[in-house]
Amino acid sequence: MKHILVVDDEKNIRDLIEKYLVASNYKVTTYGDAKYLKEEVRRLNPDLIVLDIMMPNSNGLDVCKEIRKFSEIPIIFVSAKDEEFDRILGLELGGDDYMSKPFSPRELVVRVKNILKRLDKHVKSDVITIKDLELDKTLRQIKIKDVVLKITQKEFEVMAYLCDHVNMPVKREQLIEDVWGYDFEGELRVVDDLVKRLRKKINQQSSLLTIETVWGYGYKIEA
Repeated sequence: MKHILVVDDEKNIRDLIEKYLVASNYKVTTYGDAKYLKEEVRRLNPDLIVLDIMMPNSNGLDVCKEIRKFSEIPIIFVSAKDEEFDRILGLELGGDDYMSKPFSPRELVVRVKNILKRLDKHVKSDVITIKDLELDKTLRQIKIKDVVLKITQKEFEVMAYLCDHVNMPVKREQLIEDVWGYDFEGELRVVDDLVKRLRKKINQQSSLLTIETVWGYGYKIEA
């Protein structure tokens, strides 16, 4: 049984999330703040964290940054703040997804399921080399000239998808459907935000390869 940590200072939200996750056959441990979350992650080794950003005694963004120093456990942020800056910052710090309050607990469960399903999917040993970039699907890492890029799980999945479709333009909607894996009702800018971060990390190491924008359509990588 997959183990989910739910961290939110509002008890009614914790209880609601726990109810829906337990009904979907997940083990759930809840916390009212993230003060000792790092220690709990090391102790419990959970499969995913649902993490509130704004809490009285702790900041979810700071906690995520600390967790990313030792673990790539998926993190879904939930927050009452829906400003673009906060959403992008949460994803840049290593969050795998971001939901604004109020949100549908059913949708949260779907997102949890899809993230865990992708991580559980058997991936054959496969290394893709394009110019000076090496993408290893087994190790789930990207190297450029022997430098391993520091990327999130979602950034890896988007890059792997683009590499699998090398020289072919990929629509934003296609990325949402095949990488995010749920019926996305928000704006497609979540794709643009992620690609912008990923492109910056690649361009810092490589002068040969970049993620090209196909205006009005999506993105592509050329070999």
